[in-house]
Amino acid sequence: MTSTTAAPNPLLDFHDLPLFDRITPADVAPALDQLLADAEQALETVTAPDFHADWTAIARVLDVATERLGRAWGAVSHLNSVADTPELRAAYNAALPHITDFWTRLGADERLYAKYKAIAPSGLSPEQQQAHRNAVRNFVLSGAELQGAAKQRFAAIQERQAELSQKFSENALDATDAFAYYASEAELAGLPADVRQAARAAAQAEGKEGFKLTLKMPCYLPVMQFADNAALRQRLYTAYSTRASEQAPEEFRKFDNGPLIREILALRHEEAQLLGYANFGEVSLVPKMADSPQQVMDFLRDLGRRARPYAEQDVADLRSFAAERLGLADPQPWDWAYIGEKLKEARYAFSEQEVKQYLPAPKVLAGLFKIVETLFDVAIRRDSAPVWHPSVEFYRIERGATLVGQFYLDPSARAGKRGGAWMDDVRARWLRPDDGRLQTPVAHLVCNFASGTDGQPPLLTHDDVTTLFHEFGHGLHHMLTQVNEHDVSGISGVEWDAVELPSQFMENFCWEWNVLRHMTSHVDTGAPLPRELFDKMLAAKNFQSGMATLRQVEFALFDMLLHTQGEPARDAMALLAQVRAEVAVLPTPPFSRPAHTFSHIFAGGYAAGYYSYKWAEVLSADAYAAFEESAHADGSPNLETGRRYRSAILEAGGSRPAMESFKAFRGREPSIDALLRHQGMA
Repeated sequence: MTSTTAAPNPLLDFHDLPLFDRITPADVAPALDQLLADAEQALETVTAPDFHADWTAIARVLDVATERLGRAWGAVSHLNSVADTPELRAAYNAALPHITDFWTRLGADERLYAKYKAIAPSGLSPEQQQAHRNAVRNFVLSGAELQGAAKQRFAAIQERQAELSQKFSENALDATDAFAYYASEAELAGLPADVRQAARAAAQAEGKEGFKLTLKMPCYLPVMQFADNAALRQRLYTAYSTRASEQAPEEFRKFDNGPLIREILALRHEEAQLLGYANFGEVSLVPKMADSPQQVMDFLRDLGRRARPYAEQDVADLRSFAAERLGLADPQPWDWAYIGEKLKEARYAFSEQEVKQYLPAPKVLAGLFKIVETLFDVAIRRDSAPVWHPSVEFYRIERGATLVGQFYLDPSARAGKRGGAWMDDVRARWLRPDDGRLQTPVAHLVCNFASGTDGQPPLLTHDDVTTLFHEFGHGLHHMLTQVNEHDVSGISGVEWDAVELPSQFMENFCWEWNVLRHMTSHVDTGAPLPRELFDKMLAAKNFQSGMATLRQVEFALFDMLLHTQGEPARDAMALLAQVRAEVAVLPTPPFSRPAHTFSHIFAGGYAAGYYSYKWAEVLSADAYAAFEESAHADGSPNLETGRRYRSAILEAGGSRPAMESFKAFRGREPSIDALLRHQGMA
């Protein structure tokens, strides 16, 4: 008889990169059971009375075990986001309570807290001192000082919140995926050819007639911007704005996130009170740059006040153009994006569609790599690794002959992949305490761009290009770090409201002629973007920036008020209406439910932190102003400024407070002036 041995579990292989092509749902439970048991054992070892309270000794035992657990769970979570199947979702959800329970208990373990408090900071390196300060603070925020019933309740709240966040995310994804409308060719008048082709191919793949329209961004947004058929726009707008809510059609109401929102808010409020804070907004800000919820709301209201005259002018322009040129005396909510696109075409004599023809994805990527290589003195090369989908690419970043970091790029929208764009870490840079090796950082860069059709490469909108640069900025922050302590290397330990600085900083290059011209090539002729077209884009850059700013202020203020206004079981929609009355310049239909898919704050870590985007825009605009001030006569960036930025911001990671890093680069505290100037509101 021949004996067969089971293949080793790919989630337990840590010798290099995750084996994404081999991980199956059946691997999840056994691997995590093993890693959780190892981590539990490590925790018991380091908290034993005779174990010396020494930073490196604890790291050698506990951090090594928990880092492995984190990497395996990170791989499972990542697959759950980009390659969702019923089987994987079930395995993920079965493991989630066990993972949450372990991290909750670890963070609140008073024996471990006592060990950390007993470590003398004077014996640590500056990096370790920062990590130690963060660790002690996080123990307090994780309930380590709670006792008895309060501690048990705190743990139960964490587990329930993890379940609810995951369910919120699933509902948002499922509600988006569930909708499809098969349009006739006549209904698609005005829609770009590549969007029509993709919709036709999607219908044909299902053996259906017509054109399949979905609520995924590469389809939904062009319909809202370009479709001449108002009834079609109304149909998609209504479906999109009622996703995951009680306002959706009967068959989709099973995805309603309303009850989850109420429970999540109530649990966060209770958690804050257990920790001795008045509300969750105060808890959220403890590890951030901002000092108080009031400071954040004052900042947002000040920004809103400055943007309001520009936003009101934006709306007046739209209304008069709609009435005079489009015969729309009373525009409806589903008309504004369409009117905006037509006004932009009329005012600046170009359309997003025209620009898109010059932005094939491979050319854009090459241009992005060129600016990064030039500014930060690195080389980016193709590399190989196991991946989860054929469209995923893998790269390495080198300086000289030294490997600095690696990243996966997953650019395309598809079923089973959640919407949006994000960067996540696969592993952090770390001078490992177990074997003395320097572990290099690895990142995921995920977008949701349209795929190419008819053998053509994917074409990106200029917004897509900006998104790609944004996520790459996060990736550079993670990968170019020179910090060897994993809890403060790269993005780890960086204040949440400063973490968007490097991402938003990179967006600025998408508006530099010297950068953009090198990454354009017409899909049919190969011709570069004409300077005349770029000048029109630049003139249109701040088109509706007043409205766009107020929209972000609206979301951020809603988020902070939601988490600071006492008993949170109130109706979130009533609060949103109140915020809109204060901030918004465009009416919104009563059926619209944006909160029900506001995954940033209910499933993405931005609770009472959505203001971070605007806060970090102030930092990034001011940081970029240093490049504008030092640019050469021909407009090309000063490489010395690039090196200083790399050193002060990117390489420092979370090893010191973000304000110190900013001042090391700029020589002073940030000012709002550059942001207002960049957005045409100075």
